[in-house]
Amino acid sequence: MVHGLRARLQTATRRDLLRHAGSAAIAIALSRPAAATALTPLTFEQLYKSIGVRGLQFSDLVLALKGQMVVMHGYMAPPLKAESKFFVLTREPMAICPFCQSDADWPSDIVVVYLDRATPMIDGGEAVAVRGRLEVGSATDDATGFVSQIRIVDAVVRRI
Repeated sequence: MVHGLRARLQTATRRDLLRHAGSAAIAIALSRPAAATALTPLTFEQLYKSIGVRGLQFSDLVLALKGQMVVMHGYMAPPLKAESKFFVLTREPMAICPFCQSDADWPSDIVVVYLDRATPMIDGGEAVAVRGRLEVGSATDDATGFVSQIRIVDAVVRRI
């Protein structure tokens, strides 16, 4: 049996090998659990319920996605420095710092993004896609003192 397999491999064409390798790659990809690669799109309009007596309240969708992988589109707010491990994602391009406010004044149209590694910042006028794990709830960054309500962590950013 081994001799027969060896003979078939020796006579196989390159196209045959590539075809079988491609089939194996597809089979492996399809055998992965869907949840492991699931990425839920999230928009700024979906972040909060309507403003109530107690101010902004997280939407049911955001609470359900807490800790899960999401993707959001928006714009990088002007960074504090040219290369950083975090930035603020905004709904519209901004010319000024959107996070120079307290937790009580938190705008509903920004999300803090903590990158998986230091990354050169992208011009604020260019749209970006951010994917990472969603964190929800008030948190203060130890290094900057920056207070946030919604964060995407371990994130990767790219131009769109």
